[in-house]
Amino acid sequence: MSQEKSEHNFHIPVMGTGFTIDTPLKVAKYGISAVISLADDILIERMRKFWCEKSNEPYVAIDTKDQDCRANRITAYLNLVKKIVEKQIKQLKASVFAEKSEITNYFEMLPNTPSKQNYQKMLAEKDPNIKLKMQEQLRDEVVPGSIDVNIMTKLDQPHYASDNTMLPYMFCDAAAALRGYANSELCSTIIFSAGFNPHLYGYAATFKDFFPDENGGLKKRICLKVSDYRSAAIQGKYLAKHGLWVSEYRIESPLNCGGHAFINDGQLLGPILEEFKQCKDKLIETLYGFYEAALRNLKKICFNNPPNVRFTAQGGVGINAEHELLIKYYGLDAVGWGTPFLLVPEATNVDDLHLQKLINARIEDVFLSSSSPLGVPFWNLFNSSSEEARRERIQKGTPGSICCKGYARIDKEFTEQPICKASREFQQLKLAELEKLNLPPEQANARREDILNKSCICQDLAGGAAIKNNLGMKAPSAICPGPNIINFKKVMTLKEIVNHIYGRCSEIVNSDRPNLFISEIQLQLNYLLSEIKNSYLGLPARSQQKLLEVKENIKKGIEYYQNLANDLIKEQQDKFLASLEALKEEIEKISLASI
Repeated sequence: MSQEKSEHNFHIPVMGTGFTIDTPLKVAKYGISAVISLADDILIERMRKFWCEKSNEPYVAIDTKDQDCRANRITAYLNLVKKIVEKQIKQLKASVFAEKSEITNYFEMLPNTPSKQNYQKMLAEKDPNIKLKMQEQLRDEVVPGSIDVNIMTKLDQPHYASDNTMLPYMFCDAAAALRGYANSELCSTIIFSAGFNPHLYGYAATFKDFFPDENGGLKKRICLKVSDYRSAAIQGKYLAKHGLWVSEYRIESPLNCGGHAFINDGQLLGPILEEFKQCKDKLIETLYGFYEAALRNLKKICFNNPPNVRFTAQGGVGINAEHELLIKYYGLDAVGWGTPFLLVPEATNVDDLHLQKLINARIEDVFLSSSSPLGVPFWNLFNSSSEEARRERIQKGTPGSICCKGYARIDKEFTEQPICKASREFQQLKLAELEKLNLPPEQANARREDILNKSCICQDLAGGAAIKNNLGMKAPSAICPGPNIINFKKVMTLKEIVNHIYGRCSEIVNSDRPNLFISEIQLQLNYLLSEIKNSYLGLPARSQQKLLEVKENIKKGIEYYQNLANDLIKEQQDKFLASLEALKEEIEKISLASI
């Protein structure tokens, strides 16, 4: 029952709640896999209505009065996406092999794979009868991209009945989203991101689609988004003990991706990938032992060999040389390309105003902020309409947002039921508390700014999709590109960005763009310095001992790159080594004595 594997070796990761909410409907027909966020069921329901009308499908609203409305909305939308993509594939297969036709676009965008080679042989064939036979064979080789989904495991807020009693766990946000996916007809992958949620993982084991069928196939596969090997091993073991197999480990650079930045202890992407490269066979073997025992205990179908496991990575990749390095040297199955796709209207939802703002963004406009009410660093665009609206509310003396959706209600500092740190209610309470502390002006101002920085990303991250598709949802637009955005300065077509990824052209405008690994080291250094400053000001920061560990890990990472420069970098190696040496000198100067 498992889906055939696409021949593309990149995927489009989840971006915000709205940027990739319908991306599979735009790219899956070309064999490109993309990820839908399941965080915002209000937006999902609006998008279902939009696509039903666009595709002449019947639409029956799923009202909030339906007790299981969140799960049911997600199931209905995912089933619709699957149905539309199947229609698109059928139409694509029926199209003629002509310039710019759908089936031509499909094969033109492929990398140099067997199908692409067969396509090129067909083009070169002179005999019309043989050519027609080759075309029919090519139609059978068309494979859609996977319609994958993402759940942020941190967003698992409880829900309450009208009498304020807490509803059972199955109605918590992440659990309901998981149920919505599990009940859908999709054969694809669910990505768990943002950390370990044992309760959610245990709940996943109640759905049959996550277990092998009679042929050993998995209709629903699990992917863990992780930032290091240890996290992969711990979470993979927990899931295996519940009879759940992790089919993909998606390794993400903690700082060099857009959206939330889930900080690690200074480990760099290269050394992290090296550990996976050296230990992945051991990881699979170890986890299979737990998995096999759990399946036998559950009296489920069990086979003698472990199911397939994919290892992928993402974060700050900007050119084909980096893409190829990650795949060939570290043995990855695919690489995620996120931020550049924000400039591809054919693939993602960014309104026209913010497309221009991204194109014009300077390095200082894209910053790692404390905007997220989850308390996790968050990449932000300084002049987004969401940020402008936040600053305007502060100037008017009414800071904070009206909490419309509640997906980030996690704080119970002042209230019995959790509220959001971006809400007007929380910020008023927190500012009043700050007044009573009588802190020195510098510390008081820093804490006040930290309180007021929080913005309503639940509502505002849906702004781009709402505006672009005229959904009638009034909200300013937040946008969360990674720092890599400044290297791309134009709106691109889907074909242009795919050609860029595979090295058939270049869309990079910054010829002096630093290497992927160099950029990440600089980001780690910048964040270390910001935490030292935060510690001095009494803002959230890790302990001195932990920051010393971060510093040492960055230094070890630099040494790793210096030792492997001949293997990793073929072009501009002298520049790469000089940058490493400069960064090493910079980190040696960092003192933690003042903390």
